[in-house]
Amino acid sequence: MNRDTVCVQGGYTPGNGEPRQVPIIQSTTFKYATSEDMGKLFDLEASGYFYSRLQNPTCDTVAAKICALEGGTAAMLTSSGQAASFYAIFNIASCGDHIVSSSTIYGGTYNLFAVTMKRMGIDFTFVAPDCTKEELDAAFRPNTKAVFGETVANPALTVLDFEKFASAAHSHGVPLIVDNTFATPVNCRPFEWGADIVTHSTTKYMDGHGAAVGGCIVDSGNFDWTRYPEKYPGLCTPDDSYHGVTYTERFGIGGAYITKATVQLMRDFGSVQSPQSAFILNLGLESLHVRMARHCENALAVAKALQADDRIAYVVYPGLEGDKYYESAKKYMPNGTTGVVSFALKGGRKAAETFMKNLKIAAIETHVADARTCCLHPASSTHRQMTEEELCAAGVPSDLVRFSCGLESADDLIADIKQALDSIKVG
Repeated sequence: MNRDTVCVQGGYTPGNGEPRQVPIIQSTTFKYATSEDMGKLFDLEASGYFYSRLQNPTCDTVAAKICALEGGTAAMLTSSGQAASFYAIFNIASCGDHIVSSSTIYGGTYNLFAVTMKRMGIDFTFVAPDCTKEELDAAFRPNTKAVFGETVANPALTVLDFEKFASAAHSHGVPLIVDNTFATPVNCRPFEWGADIVTHSTTKYMDGHGAAVGGCIVDSGNFDWTRYPEKYPGLCTPDDSYHGVTYTERFGIGGAYITKATVQLMRDFGSVQSPQSAFILNLGLESLHVRMARHCENALAVAKALQADDRIAYVVYPGLEGDKYYESAKKYMPNGTTGVVSFALKGGRKAAETFMKNLKIAAIETHVADARTCCLHPASSTHRQMTEEELCAAGVPSDLVRFSCGLESADDLIADIKQALDSIKVG
């Protein structure tokens, strides 16, 4: 099916007399006739449901839609985008291992990697997205297990050079994991450019209405774990907690990664998305292809208006001609990038704070990628745990303002920006 049709109808096909909308299976448990029937599920010898902490029919249906949109082989929902990022890494890395990551990533993800997972014994090396091939290769170690990046970084808006990062990852025998939240599969499908695993904060554009927190992980089915059994023993050797099952043997290259993440990590950590949240997410997915076009249209109009205003120090938007990543955006996202624009005022941080206080339509929120326009100063919120040096390395200087264009009239958004700028006293 065409991408637009998948947004509306993917993942669920009702039978004769069955509900037209995805049913909400609001149940923690599922009944079986015999202990033997349930035992087959616990031994991974049969498919089915026995406890919603691991899997739920509503969640699996919505995950299947996202999997189809990304062009993957298997997918799972998580309770949040943070949980998706954690599971994606921890599924193949453990104490003593190492990950290479782009430095321009969401502040919460940076903190997860650089602080929390470091305490778990997993080390991360952060490289500039514009690093040379030689600099990128130098970041790898014998114990490196994956490479991580964001399609369009939040909020630096750098565009990942998929081919450079995928080539480096594969030459070192590791997968490329990409957070595709800001672009969504409507504007970019990372698997087509060499990525192996994709993650999402479904809280953002996929939901699109600020109604339900969630995340998703999708496997391309392209990375052959069996080529590196000593590097990925969790996938290629027997799992004693499931009676010696070897995931790559039982579920194949296309199913091993997500199955392991589900039956091990979801079982033990329990970061499950609720069926109600999955239902709300699916409602958002049904209009994703329509909304993304409007988000991008509004963002480009706002970016152009900001660029023409002499009170603005600089504008960052990959869809804007002349932007540092414009050519990369045209290559990887020819139909549009994202609805987020980043910029700075000539008056610096103080002027930015005054500007934000005087916005009427755009709301100051710790949120982004919503139907309603919202605005944020990352250095004092999402990235406040970073030092000045870390902020600059992440592409988020302290004067940066993140403006997430909603679905309102672009003319009204521009007028709101101009009146807020007028409130700033010169000198």
